[in-house]
Amino acid sequence: MVTKKEYKKMSEKASPDSNTIKNFIFAFVTGGTICIIGQAVLDILKYMDISEEKAFGLTSIILIAASALFTGLGLYEKLAKHAGAGTLVPITGFSNAVSSSALEARSEGYVLGVGAKIFSIAGPVILYGTAASAVYGAILLFI
Repeated sequence: MVTKKEYKKMSEKASPDSNTIKNFIFAFVTGGTICIIGQAVLDILKYMDISEEKAFGLTSIILIAASALFTGLGLYEKLAKHAGAGTLVPITGFSNAVSSSALEARSEGYVLGVGAKIFSIAGPVILYGTAASAVYGAILLFI
């Protein structure tokens, strides 16, 4: 039987060293770059005389599609390996999570594999997001 102290020594020996400062910088730069790309897309769309409301929607669609495409090509995983949490910028990170789970399940078929796996990731987010917005709305109603 392994004691807690022995287990801790074993896990520290097996775990790779982590450079926290370097990881922080890579995450910050990567997340910032994704945001800059999104802002550039938004500015280009506005320059093309697209209304601000439509430009916001199109920017989101473009970022989601790009993230899904990069996930399908295996590029998002390579970026995330070096950038860490920087790739979790909400809209692109969620698109990556949904796309990667769909890709993993494609061998099970489109309906029972891809369709079911997509909702296993998106379902909780939609459920809790909707519930949280209803609670916040009720709180604001009474305030």
